Amino acid sequence: MDSNETPEVVTGADTLQPEETAELLEESSTHASEKVVDAAGGGEDEEGYNRNLEFLFDVPLQVSVELGRARILLRDLLQMGEGYVVELDKFSGAPLDLYVNSRLIARGEAVKVGDKFGIKLTEVVSQSDRIAQLG
Repeated sequence: MDSNETPEVVTGADTLQPEETAELLEESSTHASEKVVDAAGGGEDEEGYNRNLEFLFDVPLQVSVELGRARILLRDLLQMGEGYVVELDKFSGAPLDLYVNSRLIARGEAVKVGDKFGIKLTEVVSQSDRIAQLG
């Protein structure tokens, strides 16, 4: 996206609920295992499977990386100012958590990409565990 473009706003009606996403993934997985067969048996190949899921590829997802968490008192929040340090629950060097739509997907380490930060994944939650988190 160019810096001149404004991001597209997605309303609640355009957003799939976790249960709907899990059902779609489960149905697609079931259909794919039935349709994708070896060349000797004929049938639909993986390219056909990807075409069936193509409508999901443009679904916007919120990605966030968590450095750590802290619980503070309201009194401390009100006293915060420039230079105030909030101590987080993670140790220095501990992996960062990568969340997609508020679901833990992976862990990794911070890296610099040009003038920006990025995350290099070191551990990814298994696909079955990710689907289980949806329901």
